[in-house]
Amino acid sequence: MTGETEAVYVLDRIGILCTVIVGFWILKFFIRVIYNNFLSVALRINAVNLKETGKWAVVTGATDGIGKAYAEALAKKKFNVVLISRTQARLDDVAGGISEKYKVETKTIAADFTNRTDIYYNIDKQLNGLDIGVLVNNVGMSYPFPEYFLDLKNKDETYENIIRVNIFSVTNMCKIVLPGMTERKRGVIINISSSAAQIPSPLLTVYAATKSYVEKFTEDLSTEYSRLGITIQCLLPGYVATNMSKIKKSTWMAPSPAKYVDEAIATIGVRGHTNGYFPHTLLVGVVHFLDSISPRLSRWLIVRTMTNIRGRAIRKQIH
Repeated sequence: MTGETEAVYVLDRIGILCTVIVGFWILKFFIRVIYNNFLSVALRINAVNLKETGKWAVVTGATDGIGKAYAEALAKKKFNVVLISRTQARLDDVAGGISEKYKVETKTIAADFTNRTDIYYNIDKQLNGLDIGVLVNNVGMSYPFPEYFLDLKNKDETYENIIRVNIFSVTNMCKIVLPGMTERKRGVIINISSSAAQIPSPLLTVYAATKSYVEKFTEDLSTEYSRLGITIQCLLPGYVATNMSKIKKSTWMAPSPAKYVDEAIATIGVRGHTNGYFPHTLLVGVVHFLDSISPRLSRWLIVRTMTNIRGRAIRKQIH
């Protein structure tokens, strides 16, 4: 074998080895995606038996969207439900519908989470003595529409309210409910973050930052209390057809709240950190892929999308 032939032989073997390695990583990636998003849920690996967690479920932001869908899904599983939201009339309407349809007890607590701390004393008092198995920290607040940090109308009040609703509520509700769960050594807490915490979110800067807090808080709280039999999950939805997102008609990428919760609730105990809905996982994955190729390109596309949404909202206000 000549020196040139030997070099070609070695290069061929290196090429084959590189192909095998790349193929292995691609195969591993697809296996992980299929397992995390389909097999583990279908096989209910480490799934929590919700019926054994307690008699009551507590849901914040319970009169609309994802919160209402969770309240109904848990009532369907025969949980009595405590609904917490701002407007008593809407609470009474939702509670009445749930009681009639699912034949469970309901309790309502009117609370404006933009208040500082005085609401939590009342919530704590009204939840005292209940066997709470599930807490869904759903209440949240975002911008009226995407906007630059300095240009948001009433930005001082809006940013303060977003921080109170998105950060204080999750922290304080866990402080109220978690002691009973640790005493009973059972329970589930679902903290709803957002896929905005996972991807670049210009023009939603403060909202996305507060949702990043929820993600980190949940991750570390779960590590602290999982040893006591308590499941603490971080849910990071993308767009869902709700009043908050201003999407009126559901699509494959923006499902109805009921569709979203139907899939997300099956991940409790299976996935501690999840988008809860495969198309949302796919979207985050695509953004991460583009970001790995060209961060400038991915951020340009997101800014362009956000400014288009902003422009439509401003034109609607004008007309």
